[in-house]
Amino acid sequence: MVKTVAVMVGSLRKDSLNLKLMKALQKLAEGRLEFHLLHIGDLPHYNEELWAEAPESVLRLKDRIEHSDAVLAITPEFNRSYPGVIKNAIDWATRPYGQNSWKGKPAAVTGTSPGVIGAAMAQARLKNDLVHVGTVMMSMPEAYIQWNAEAYAADSSVTDEKTAKFLQSYVDAFADWIEKHG
Repeated sequence: MVKTVAVMVGSLRKDSLNLKLMKALQKLAEGRLEFHLLHIGDLPHYNEELWAEAPESVLRLKDRIEHSDAVLAITPEFNRSYPGVIKNAIDWATRPYGQNSWKGKPAAVTGTSPGVIGAAMAQARLKNDLVHVGTVMMSMPEAYIQWNAEAYAADSSVTDEKTAKFLQSYVDAFADWIEKHG
């Protein structure tokens, strides 16, 4: 049975490397996982007072997370951390108090960057914060990906054999994690 995955991509650029990575992972996951992109750029900055008339974008976020089997966060690294747009989404989905949408969801974190450490610091911080809000985090394998445009085709398929094998093993491990903890 295909499992649904709510996906947060931390870069809002149309030509985001992390969005390209998500599309590549999605292709590799066909038949096992179905990805649904969370539109975290549509969320207002967190403000508890807004719950009086909850923004539609927040209600959609919480609904998508709650009706997904798992969560995948794909993040760039900004100043040794993950982008504020992800933190904002994390905060919205934990509220109102007692209605934490993240709780119990199998989760994984990956990301890419042109730098040699492939968003490793951002991933470590994000994993910590997602565990704190109650996700069941996949700790291994880790996927710190240095972006190499030559490894991907225009249709988001992975053309580099070594990269394809690695990403396929990551996707398979995540699908197995969801089966075990979902």
